[in-house]
Amino acid sequence: MTDIITLSDPRVAAVPLDDCDEPLVDLRDVPELLLDGRQADSLGAYARTRSGVLGRLLRAQRALPSGTRFLVVEGYRPPELQRVYFEGYSADLRAAHPEASPARIQELASAYISPPEVAPHVSGGAIDLTLCTEEGTELALGTEVNATPEESGNACRTDAPDIDATARAHREVMRRALTSAGFVNYPTEWWHWSYGDRYWALLSGQRAARYGPVELPDGTQHATAPA
Repeated sequence: MTDIITLSDPRVAAVPLDDCDEPLVDLRDVPELLLDGRQADSLGAYARTRSGVLGRLLRAQRALPSGTRFLVVEGYRPPELQRVYFEGYSADLRAAHPEASPARIQELASAYISPPEVAPHVSGGAIDLTLCTEEGTELALGTEVNATPEESGNACRTDAPDIDATARAHREVMRRALTSAGFVNYPTEWWHWSYGDRYWALLSGQRAARYGPVELPDGTQHATAPA
């Protein structure tokens, strides 16, 4: 089995950043996409991505089998919220593994929540999503979106061996569509895909990341769906 590169790996942080300054756009303005409200926030941050991510997401959706669509759960995440998530999960891990070193806690936490300094979501380049029917009914993918490694018995890993054939087939449908549009998967989370961030750059062999951490401006642009 290929070793998983986690977001705590120094090679991720070492990737240079050459931000292309693409704006954050609002996916709620795009009728072709279905959004789920479980991660909704008062600013609508969850529904934003960089404009280039939107174009690739629409391209990936067009590659799905007839009758199948993406259900977007979360895109952009403000840096301060990412830090709250990471520190909270790290505290849970320290309580469960009091013998673990700080470096080990960082590694374990990074398998589920990205360290804020390299987190794909804070760049606007990452999306958490699943598959659904045309009517919005979620398909079986083996675990819930955002299931932790502990509660899922590591079935949250994209290539987890202990999931049924239906879930495996659905994950493969996602993989084919999203990789064809240039996204990379974070292999400990079947639902997490990104483009343009440092993790994407490392796995894709790019010289630099296209997207770095970005703040949500007061006047975030609304989207017009690219071709």
